[in-house]
Amino acid sequence: MILITEFMDETWVAWLRARTDVIYDPELVDRPNDLAAKANAADALIVRNRTRVGGALLDAGFTCVGRLGVGLDNIDLDGCRARGIDVFPATGANTLSVAEYVITTAAMLLRGAYDRRAAMERGEWPRDAAGQGREIAGKTLGLVGYGEIARATAKLGAAFDMKCLACDPYADDFPGAMEGTEREVLEESDVVTLHVPLTDETRGMIDAKVLAAMKPGAVLINAARGGVVDEAALCDALRSGHLGGAALDTFAQEPLGADNPFADVPNLVLTPHVAGVTAEANARVSEMIARRVARHLGLKG
Repeated sequence: MILITEFMDETWVAWLRARTDVIYDPELVDRPNDLAAKANAADALIVRNRTRVGGALLDAGFTCVGRLGVGLDNIDLDGCRARGIDVFPATGANTLSVAEYVITTAAMLLRGAYDRRAAMERGEWPRDAAGQGREIAGKTLGLVGYGEIARATAKLGAAFDMKCLACDPYADDFPGAMEGTEREVLEESDVVTLHVPLTDETRGMIDAKVLAAMKPGAVLINAARGGVVDEAALCDALRSGHLGGAALDTFAQEPLGADNPFADVPNLVLTPHVAGVTAEANARVSEMIARRVARHLGLKG
């Protein structure tokens, strides 16, 4: 039996059901006791980013975990490895969706004309303020981390005539003059976008000191992992006007708690961890994981 605890493309749920028993409950992630009970009968789990695969759950007896996405910080990889549980991320399947999110959101924040509706409905005509926006062409795009998604983002940025800089201590194949130090990326970029996993090394790495080092008026985008950015410090940098804007798709706490720091912060876009989730990406991710889990279980492809 395959247990699917978060949303998945219905076509590929049906494809799996044609081959084996499936329990598909996209809200199961919010009922951990029920999830644990059902996992005891499962041969495989399929999850997204909210299901915590660790602790006692690892002893339920399933032999693989399919991750509908690429981040693995919700999965105890060491625990899985110790028990012989294979983990399959959907590497590459949502790359384009994240890259498009970064570039389109950067363009929107630089332009600064898309949050004027309320004033216009009041009868105001904020043309002067809205006309102070900036073009994305000719701006410098700084990528912190240079994995597959960052490379796709740089490609789209270059198509908009952006200059690209990147820093990553684990990458060694930067094209041309694109490689920079972390300091250069922060100080020279008009748009800084994060492409790092959440580890002990990266947790809280974008703090008040780092934000202060960024170019005045720059835009910060985090579609990587919550916890990488000091959210309170980011809000302070936006309120002070040091940063020109920011977009967060991932957060230290998901869903946001009532005590979040984001109320009335200017030039801030918040989205609910969907940068990599589009209709097309969901279909690709779901197909990749459905086929990989089926192959692991010896089901007919």
